[in-house]
Amino acid sequence: MTARERDVTATPSQPYSPFARRARPAHPLPARRSLSPGRRPVSRPRSYVARDVLTLVALPLLAALALPAAFAGGGTRRWFGGRAEGQRAEAQAAKDAAAAAFYELDTAQRDLRISIETITAVDDSPAARRAVSDFEALGRRIDEASQKYITAVDAHDLDRDELEASVAARARGELTAAKDELGRVKSELDRFEQGLGPLLGKAETQLARLAPAVERARQALLAASNALDSVRQSGLGADDLAARLAALAPELTKLNQGAGQHGVPETLERAERVSREAGAVRAEAARLPERAAEIDHRLVSLRTRAQALTTRSGQVEPVLSELRRRFSAACWQDLQHVPDQAEENVRQAELKLKEARAAREAQRWPDATSLLATVRALLNDTDEAVSAAGDRLRRLNAVQKDPQQEIDRTRFAIRDAQRLAMAGRSTPDPRQARPLDDSVARLDRAVATLEGRHPDYWHFLTETEAVRQTVARVVAQIREERGGA
Repeated sequence: MTARERDVTATPSQPYSPFARRARPAHPLPARRSLSPGRRPVSRPRSYVARDVLTLVALPLLAALALPAAFAGGGTRRWFGGRAEGQRAEAQAAKDAAAAAFYELDTAQRDLRISIETITAVDDSPAARRAVSDFEALGRRIDEASQKYITAVDAHDLDRDELEASVAARARGELTAAKDELGRVKSELDRFEQGLGPLLGKAETQLARLAPAVERARQALLAASNALDSVRQSGLGADDLAARLAALAPELTKLNQGAGQHGVPETLERAERVSREAGAVRAEAARLPERAAEIDHRLVSLRTRAQALTTRSGQVEPVLSELRRRFSAACWQDLQHVPDQAEENVRQAELKLKEARAAREAQRWPDATSLLATVRALLNDTDEAVSAAGDRLRRLNAVQKDPQQEIDRTRFAIRDAQRLAMAGRSTPDPRQARPLDDSVARLDRAVATLEGRHPDYWHFLTETEAVRQTVARVVAQIREERGGA
C-alpha cells in the first residue's frame, strides 16, 4: 500500500497503541499562502477532513476499551467486587484455619498411635487393653470430625468467579464449625495422651532394656563358647557343658528373630535366662581345671584317710576288751558292732574311690564328685564309730574315778537356771519351775544308781547329760521371753 493509499483510507502503518505518541507527518501540509490577485484559494480534499474527525472520535472509545483489559491481567476476576469479595476472603481464612486444625489433629493422632503401639508391644495388662480400646473410640471421633471438615471443603468452591456473598458466608460458617470440632477432638486427644504417661513410661523403660539385654545374652554365649574352647584345648573334656551350651542355640535363634515376633516381655525374659545360663557354663568351664586338680587332691586325701581308719579300726577291739573287763555290759554292749562296721565302711570307701578314679579319668566330673562325697560320708561314719569306743572308755574311767565332778557340774547348771527364773519375780513361772524341779529329781535318781557293786556308769552319764540339755532349754526359753518383752 502506498503512502497515498494509507492517507486516503486512514490506515496507520503500525498497530495502534493508545500509549504511543503520534508521529508528525513526514511532509506537513504547506502553510497557507497569501491570495494573489486573480487566483482562488486551494481547499483541502474532503477525505482528509473526514479522516481527522473519525480519528478524534475513536481515540476516547479505544482508550476506554483498552484500559480495563490492560489492568485485568488477561481475563482474571475484577478487583472491586464489593461485599462478595469480603465474604470470599473471610471464607478463605476460615478454610485455612480449618486446614491447619486438621493437619494438627492428624499429626497428633499419628504420634499417639506410635505410643499405643509401643505400649501394646510391651504390656498386656488390663490397663493397656483399656488404653487401646479408648484410642480406638477416639479414632472414630477423629474420623467423624475429619469427614465433617472434608465435606465442608468439597461443598464450596471459593475460587469461583461469580461467588455470591450468601454462599461465601455459608461456607465460612461450615468451615468454622468444622475447625471448632477438630479443636475439641484435639483437646480430647491431648487429655488421653496425658493419661498414658505411666503406661508409656513403663513400656519405654522395657524397650530401652531390650537391646542391651539381647546384646548381653549374645556376649554371654560367645564368652561361654570361648571358655569351652579354651578348656578343650588344655586336654580336659567338657561334654556336659557343651551339651548345656548347645541347648541354648534355639533360644539364640528366637532372640535373633526379635521382639516383633515373640513379644517384648518374652524376649526380655529369654535374654536374661540365656545370659544367666551361659554365664554359668562359662564360670564352670573356667573353673574346670581347678576342679580337676581339686578332685585329684581329694582322691589322694581320702585314700590316705581310709588307710588311717583301717589302722585305727584295728585298735577298737582292745578297747572293747577293756570295757568288757572293767564295766558292766550296759556300758559297752552298744559298741559291739563297731569293729565290723568300721571294716565294712572302709571296704566300701575303697571301692567307691576306685569308681571315682575311673570317673576322673573319663572326665565325668559330676560322677567323680558324687562318688567322692559318698566316700567321705563313709569315712566320717567310721571315724565317729571308732572314736566313740575310745571316748566311751575315757569318760567311764573319769566318772569311775570321781563321779562327784559330773554331779557338781549338773547341779551348778540347775541352780544357775533357777536363779535366772526367779530374777525380778517373787514366784517362778510354772512353765519354767516344773522342768527344773523334775531335773533335780532326775539327777538324784541318777546319783542313786551309782550305789552297788557294779554301777551303770554309762546310764549315769547319759542321765546327767539329758538333765543339762533340759536345763539349757529352760534357760533359752526364759531369755527369749524376756528379750521379746
